[in-house]
Amino acid sequence: MSQAPSILIVDDEQGILDTLRILLKNEGFDITTAQGGKAGLEHLRASAPDIVLTDIKMPGVTGIDILAAVKEQDPETPVILMTAQASLQSAIQAVNEGAFHYVQKPFSNDEIVALCRRAAEVRQLKAENKQLRQEIRRRERSGLVRPLGKSRSFEEVLRLVEQVAPTESTVLIQGESGTGKEVIARYIHELSTRADGSFLSLNCGALPESLLESELFGHVKGSFTGAVRDKQGLFAAARGGTFFLDEIGEMSPATQVKLLRVLQEREAIPVGGTEAIPVDVRVVAATNRNLEDDIKRGRFRSDLYYRLNVIAINLPPLRERRDDIAIFVSAFLDRIAVERSEPPKRLDAEALEAVMHYDWPGNVRELENALERAVVLTKSETIDRAAMPDRVTERRAEPVVAERQHVNPTLDVIEQAYIRWVLDNEGGNKTRAAEVLGIDPSTLYRKLSRYDGTEKPGPEP
Repeated sequence: MSQAPSILIVDDEQGILDTLRILLKNEGFDITTAQGGKAGLEHLRASAPDIVLTDIKMPGVTGIDILAAVKEQDPETPVILMTAQASLQSAIQAVNEGAFHYVQKPFSNDEIVALCRRAAEVRQLKAENKQLRQEIRRRERSGLVRPLGKSRSFEEVLRLVEQVAPTESTVLIQGESGTGKEVIARYIHELSTRADGSFLSLNCGALPESLLESELFGHVKGSFTGAVRDKQGLFAAARGGTFFLDEIGEMSPATQVKLLRVLQEREAIPVGGTEAIPVDVRVVAATNRNLEDDIKRGRFRSDLYYRLNVIAINLPPLRERRDDIAIFVSAFLDRIAVERSEPPKRLDAEALEAVMHYDWPGNVRELENALERAVVLTKSETIDRAAMPDRVTERRAEPVVAERQHVNPTLDVIEQAYIRWVLDNEGGNKTRAAEVLGIDPSTLYRKLSRYDGTEKPGPEP
């Protein structure tokens, strides 16, 4: 429904039409009048008013005929009947058959205004309920599932996504490789008003420049060697939907210029063509690069960056959302089991500990691949530490002196760093650490006590 509810008033008396038009227009309604039932039917064929207010007794086409036409066009449109005493019984019968209400002449201004306002509220409520039912059915059809994750940083991402998804704004998703940028792009599409349209994706770094332009914008026959027929570009193919451009930072400067034109003018010119094709898509772009640095180096156009960066969504790497690792492990193992038609396997305590403490530079994608490897290599129902890749399970030595130490660290600083490094390499076992250091366990306890005030001297059990 429009912001101002529209009302079609039908009556054979011009004076009543004029009076109602002035009254209801002053109350904020958008008014159209039709003198006589025939004119009313013509208006109904040309437009779809939110409310119809019609006299019941008119020569030729009556208010009952108007009611029937409205219900055929849109059963949700409320029809208010105006009636004199002589046709009161017909009005009551019409309400029983689907009219919203009737008002008896002569009526007061307050009465007619109150009826129209109530009809507008009912119309709006029905429209919202219809939209909600459609959304529920659409989600059921698409199997829409909220992306996995409960960490605070990822919840903030999802709240932003759910806020901007219903808009038409261009979105730029930034994050390391493997963080799930396409998952977020699809979620934006599924929550948008374009959800019934296509979701197309293209990795801009996977194609050479000449082929990329053809894929994006299409080409005409004979525009280059091998162009034996006209080809529709992905911008045209995604009409009414969402186009996901992954690794946008890999796009050449020449193609960036053409993409900028698409975003500014909402039209694309095929390679070798002269006529522009209208573009009706929502663009969601993604990158694992720092585009602001690329702008400084002249690798990326600043005007294109600002066109893409209307809404920025920054995906945190997996190492910054460790609370989500166990969730991913369970979900991936369940999915792999379904694909392999076998019972799901689980990680034992040591394997899970290794997974939880690894930094996952390849993020979610690396985790998924590591789990699939472990499942293939494990015959039992429990995956142990040995089945995980070495890079996940190996103990990573820390530098003896941190990068941000003073330029000339004191001997005490070096000693403390070395002792803690040895202790970490020995898994926290102070007795073994003391043996490696060549000191008594009691000496080690005293030193640790001096460093942080938490250790108590005494032999280790």
